[in-house]
Amino acid sequence: MLRTVLLISLGAILGANLRYFVAQGVARIVPSSFPFGTLVINITASFILGFFVIWTSERVLADPRWRIFIAVGFCATYSTYSSYIFETFALMEKGRFSLAALNLIVTNVVCFVAVVLGAGLARKL
Repeated sequence: MLRTVLLISLGAILGANLRYFVAQGVARIVPSSFPFGTLVINITASFILGFFVIWTSERVLADPRWRIFIAVGFCATYSTYSSYIFETFALMEKGRFSLAALNLIVTNVVCFVAVVLGAGLARKL
């Protein structure tokens, strides 16, 4: 049990820190009122999770602890669904309805595509 908690915690530390640095980096590269940093994080997290789960369950025999570390620890803190939905709410509150709708549609569609692509790549390797 302690090992599981440590694996989740280590993955979470890495995911949370990477989330911060990616969001900051994207904001420097693409200054905008649209939350591009959160979008990039959600897309890459979806890809990583899709790839990792398929790759480790269908392509290679991986220690189950890797799933705890990557899927539960890393991806859960790296992905920013709560930030994404709050930023969408904030756009609505500011009367930026078209940006809020764009964020909802693009994030959901592109993240779904990212999972499919990640899973597809894992199956090809």
